[in-house]
Amino acid sequence: MGERTKNVQDGNIGETLEGLAAVIRGRRDVSPEESYTAKLLQGNSDSLLKKLTEEATEVVMACKDNDHDHIRYEAGDLIYHLLVALERYDVTLDELAGELDARRH
Repeated sequence: MGERTKNVQDGNIGETLEGLAAVIRGRRDVSPEESYTAKLLQGNSDSLLKKLTEEATEVVMACKDNDHDHIRYEAGDLIYHLLVALERYDVTLDELAGELDARRH
């Protein structure tokens, strides 16, 4: 577990996800030696998939501990790694939104 983020303020989830997705997309052509995100996008897919599994497990454990700040922190890690996976496998946020919208109607 990393060090928990201090002074977290509420934000706009749509803007945040779009901004983070844009940063991740911009890392596609960066050297993996210069960027962790580029390494996940360009390296062995198993590394990214293992990291995604690890982060999901950490969210579950934080929930079992009923630790609000830890849940938020680990959910941030999970969502970041999920966005990297979506970028790696060419699934856009608009496609994801369409999938979610189709499920709520």
